[in-house]
Amino acid sequence: MDTKRIVQAAIEARDHARVPYSRFPVGAALLTRSGRIFKGCNIENISLRLTLCAEEVAVGNAVVSGDTEFVAVAVVAD
Repeated sequence: MDTKRIVQAAIEARDHARVPYSRFPVGAALLTRSGRIFKGCNIENISLRLTLCAEEVAVGNAVVSGDTEFVAVAVVAD
């Protein structure tokens, strides 16, 4: 497993976080058994119910692409 590649993808995802309230960007990267990496970042909304964590977004990206066997995840924050 290429840990550096997964961590780098999580860092890249963090750059896209939408965090106008907490100012705490988080990025996640999910490696699937097929070798693909899916990224996610936290997305805040004034309604906490609609706020998404970075891991949720990464899992959602993988699942919507049909990739559901997860091998590793990296999560980065400041």
